[in-house]
Amino acid sequence: MVTRKKNLPDPDASTLAMAGDFSFGIVVAEWNRDITASLLEGAHNALTRAGVKPEQIIVKWVPGSFELTAGARYLAEYTGVDAVICLGCVIQGETPHFTYICQGISYGITELNLLFDLPIVFGVLTTLNLEQARERAGGKLGNKGEEAAITALRMAQLHRELEEQLPDTEEPDEEELL
Repeated sequence: MVTRKKNLPDPDASTLAMAGDFSFGIVVAEWNRDITASLLEGAHNALTRAGVKPEQIIVKWVPGSFELTAGARYLAEYTGVDAVICLGCVIQGETPHFTYICQGISYGITELNLLFDLPIVFGVLTTLNLEQARERAGGKLGNKGEEAAITALRMAQLHRELEEQLPDTEEPDEEELL
């Protein structure tokens, strides 16, 4: 059995030291709102504990988990955030709907990571029942929203670190071309 916070990534000191310089977008599904609101609370708390100011966190709600990819794309396109966190909860039912939704979300978030030059983090619970979702949204298994936020912090730090290592590729002056 998984224990509380067993898999929680531990941010290193350099990530926390620069956390205040980052801004984050969080897109949250309204479907299963009692669960997703807990995930949002965990993510928001993790970011602010790391030094991110509340005004540097943009939260947008979308109707359901399938719409997370569109919401994440809008945040990536229209805001200056350093990373986007997608929070949702899909609970298996009696039809294949669960499978199609989960596959669509997974594929969509993967595609967004390839299209945009910023991390887009998968923080979507895909559970068999409501009890499993509650256990992962602040229950005995921790809060996966918190884990997603720490992942976003670490990926934003990695992105910035690698971006700063790129050679300066400024356009040459007209005089330099002559």
